[in-house]
Amino acid sequence: MALSTSLRKTASKLVGRFGGLAIIRTTSSVTYNTATGAASETTTETSVRGVLESVNLREVNDLIQATDKKLLIAAADVGTVPTTADEVIITGTTYQVVRVFTIEQDNTAITHELILRA
Repeated sequence: MALSTSLRKTASKLVGRFGGLAIIRTTSSVTYNTATGAASETTTETSVRGVLESVNLREVNDLIQATDKKLLIAAADVGTVPTTADEVIITGTTYQVVRVFTIEQDNTAITHELILRA
């Protein structure tokens, strides 16, 4: 068994045990109806467990603000890598994904750290 496979399983177990519930909302397509002039979006919601914390003041820069949050999720628990077009819902608060950092081993994603802004 490769090291990356073991790390993915371990990350999934630990985040599942110690993380809270989060919903990742992905907008996959927008359809425009020319007859009615209305646009409709297709969204997908994925429930995952994640560890939420505030950003460290040393991480604050032009992109990351002091009021942002970090959500660590296991890569094995999501089908696709979250993007900045996604939203995350945690305890009724909707956050926009500002940045995604992926931790890899042997070109295999282990965890994703999402920087969130309310």
